[in-house]
Amino acid sequence: MTIAFLFIFGLIIGSALNAVIFRLASKKSFFRGRSECLSCQRQLKWYDLIPVLSFFILKKKCRYCGARISWQYPVVEMVCGLIAVSLGWYFGVSLVAGAYFVLSCFLLIIFVYDLKYQLILDKITIPAMVLAILANFIIQKSWLELGLGFIIGTGFFMFQYLISRGKWLGGGDIRLGGLMGLILGWKILLVALFIAYLVGALVALVLVVVKHKNMQSKLAFGTFLSAVTFFCIFYGQKIVDFYLLLII
Repeated sequence: MTIAFLFIFGLIIGSALNAVIFRLASKKSFFRGRSECLSCQRQLKWYDLIPVLSFFILKKKCRYCGARISWQYPVVEMVCGLIAVSLGWYFGVSLVAGAYFVLSCFLLIIFVYDLKYQLILDKITIPAMVLAILANFIIQKSWLELGLGFIIGTGFFMFQYLISRGKWLGGGDIRLGGLMGLILGWKILLVALFIAYLVGALVALVLVVVKHKNMQSKLAFGTFLSAVTFFCIFYGQKIVDFYLLLII
């Protein structure tokens, strides 16, 4: 019963995140206006907005103009539902799970927005950093570890930005690095960066081989960073402990 509740709750929040992503891209207010079709601008009814179900009931098309509805909508809703379930299962239904869920919602927005538009917006990363600091009063990690994480995360990407003169990455990656440090702490941040660069390199290699990209193409690296940050919320400390066990 609890799992079902968490999943439905996550679906609903995922639907709201889709609206946030759309309004960020179209530069519309988060607080004014109702949801509308992207093609005909017709305001949608509540029964057009039921998470996941409406997408399939409407056969992936707008009820009013017949325009196709992006798969982004049900996928983001499903992923958000699974995030809620996984956090609830791992941390229990608790304030810690709730704090991580809020931060994970920001990570999901960053993942999707960077994947679609190759942009990491300050409108998302800066509020997320403030919330990460506030959330730590609940999560209760070492403030020194988080502070060092912020410095290392910011400095690591700023160094790359400066020596490449902005060719390798953008300013948004610098802020995302700081956010990662404030969520994970410096030890787990190092694990996250290693995994993100490893996975990013493998994906880039595969895309080059199948000729979807060339060696000069840019990857939406924020997608890897945000996904790996979420992964490391669960397994980062276990990886750190395992590594320390090997070298001690």
